[in-house]
Amino acid sequence: MSELLTLDDAENLTTEQVHDLYQKFVSRSQVSLIGSFGFGRDLVDHAQGAWIHLRDGRRILDFTGGVGVLNHGHNHPRLLTARRRFQEARRMEVHKNYFSPYVAALSHNLAALLPGDLNISYFPNSGAEAVEGAVKLAYKYHRGRRGTVLHTDIAFHGKLLGAGSLAASPEVHFPYPGIPGTDTFGYDDVDSFLLALERHTDSAGDSDVYAVVLEPFSASSLRECSAAFLHEVRRVCTERDIVLIFDEVYTGWGKTGALFHFMHHPGLVPDIVTTSKSFGGGKSSISGYITREPLFRAAYDNLADATLHSTTYYGFGEETATALEAVAIAVEDDFPGRARALGERLGDGLARIAARHPRLVREVRGRGALHGVFLNPGPEVPARLRAALPTSLAKDPQALAKILTGAVVAALYRDHGVLTFFGSNRAIALIASPPLVAQDDEVDLFLNALDEVLDQGAIRLISALVREKVTG
Repeated sequence: MSELLTLDDAENLTTEQVHDLYQKFVSRSQVSLIGSFGFGRDLVDHAQGAWIHLRDGRRILDFTGGVGVLNHGHNHPRLLTARRRFQEARRMEVHKNYFSPYVAALSHNLAALLPGDLNISYFPNSGAEAVEGAVKLAYKYHRGRRGTVLHTDIAFHGKLLGAGSLAASPEVHFPYPGIPGTDTFGYDDVDSFLLALERHTDSAGDSDVYAVVLEPFSASSLRECSAAFLHEVRRVCTERDIVLIFDEVYTGWGKTGALFHFMHHPGLVPDIVTTSKSFGGGKSSISGYITREPLFRAAYDNLADATLHSTTYYGFGEETATALEAVAIAVEDDFPGRARALGERLGDGLARIAARHPRLVREVRGRGALHGVFLNPGPEVPARLRAALPTSLAKDPQALAKILTGAVVAALYRDHGVLTFFGSNRAIALIASPPLVAQDDEVDLFLNALDEVLDQGAIRLISALVREKVTG
């Protein structure tokens, strides 16, 4: 057996050694893909707030928000204190034979914060698990007598077999087996939704649909449902006893300017809402689904079914303790208000940039601290440049948009020390998603950097990306 690497060994690995270990034991393709960008060749020393500090002393503005995880920024001091307190007191991590005071308190707080009778919680570990748990609960509520679940035509709910079968994103492109009886309807399209229901309603008027799963704000496509659409879906689901599930894994905890995005619309209450990502403050791997009490009582609240749904780390002590503190920070520091202020500054700045670069910027849209810049690739990329890119990308029908947006991501990092990413659901967008602890000057730094990068034009940007790939 080869010698085991220690924690000290891991912290002293060079970039080349990390790449080598990834290629041998993780994924060669990940090294090829991420290594195409400057950040794929850097190693992080530490991170705080909106900033990443590299081993070579450079400082990087993290404008990804951890892809939804870091509303609190990196290593929020209150979260570090809460975890340290838990560890130093030697609290028990997890044990299914004891009740957890942290689960009890966290469930209470969610019930206090959410509208209506959304007051029964369950805490798995990932967003996809939360979605699958919610769908499973809906199926059990109907006692298996209905067999169809509806989702939208731009849905992204995770990459597990079940959650992936509810996705309509090109990112989940392999035909894995999944939940039987899935069907789609047009996002924010009442007529399409009603037609989907009709397809699964028999001649007696009985529906076979047990659940509707949708994202009130689609973080992967930067689109949101209208209030009229959401209220109509709610009305119809109530009328036909269909469980309405809102996926707020990305948009929960203030990201779009309300504690949860659906709370922008007074009187709107789903049957189940899912959450994850920033729920754990960027330090805790935790998710949750919160359901209306009558639904839960009918599905699981009896001795025979009390343990019908469970997960290995349910009640994990340090995770729920961290989430308690993360929720407290989001409320006390008014994360929804912070997102609204960030969104106003960000939206105005991006609109000015779009006006300055009309040939390059096709559209800007978003809400709160979650915006997207959709670029116009313009003329065909020269064959010599395309040939230098990975084969899988060259064959991609979205290649031009990905190449140009990737070139902007690379230039922002290389020339300005700003970390961004691009979304991958149909229309490709450069995502601007700062943590909710970001300051005005950090938003301005990003906006100025993006303006300067776009000044280079498409061909220069793509050429620089190719050179970086070849020489990197």
